[in-house]
Amino acid sequence: MSFRLSQRDKDIIRFINQFRAVDRDSLVELFFKQLKSPVNACNSVMVRLYRLGLIERTQQYSPTVYLPVDAKIKKNSQKILHFLSILDVYKQMCVYSMPRNVIVEDKPTGQKGGIEPDLFCIFKGSPFWIEIQRNHYSEQKMQAKISLYEEFFFSDEWKVLHWQPEERSPIFPSVILITPVRYAVASDHIRIIQVASIHELMEKYKSSTKQQREAKPITQPSSG
Repeated sequence: MSFRLSQRDKDIIRFINQFRAVDRDSLVELFFKQLKSPVNACNSVMVRLYRLGLIERTQQYSPTVYLPVDAKIKKNSQKILHFLSILDVYKQMCVYSMPRNVIVEDKPTGQKGGIEPDLFCIFKGSPFWIEIQRNHYSEQKMQAKISLYEEFFFSDEWKVLHWQPEERSPIFPSVILITPVRYAVASDHIRIIQVASIHELMEKYKSSTKQQREAKPITQPSSG
């Protein structure tokens, strides 16, 4: 069968391959919201791509969740909720600025047992590794996770990662823990940020910027 894919079709397929599980409403928001009937348009496109065998889908969720054709995820797997939570963090970022160099389930060490953040991206000019904690873990387990980041920091391997700026010194990404629980974890070497959402992160950023502006001394004019 011969068929022609539009650029949007290709972008949607690429996006689903990148994020592994994408719900219909997210596709509407990211690719169709400028249209007169975005939901109908999205449904029409996704049915066509599914029938062409270019994407998979699971109707275990409502709305429908779309998967890559070679997805190694069972259609009722809890892993789907994990990927949808990564997608949600990405969409929150898009509200403020389009993230760049996005890597889902990054494995920067290239080996098992190293750090495995749920998401890497450059957001508002700064690199971040993001850990999304949907379950409650012990303090020891979370500190062990931070220790792996410190281990990688001292390895210097991060200095040659492909996204590092060529014109500046290498930057070790800040680690964002997206969690409703605050853990007593600390590091003398890497920056750790604990927030419940990207929206909370941006509120903190705005308030700290405002405080810095207000704290600047006002230069008094000379009296003579």
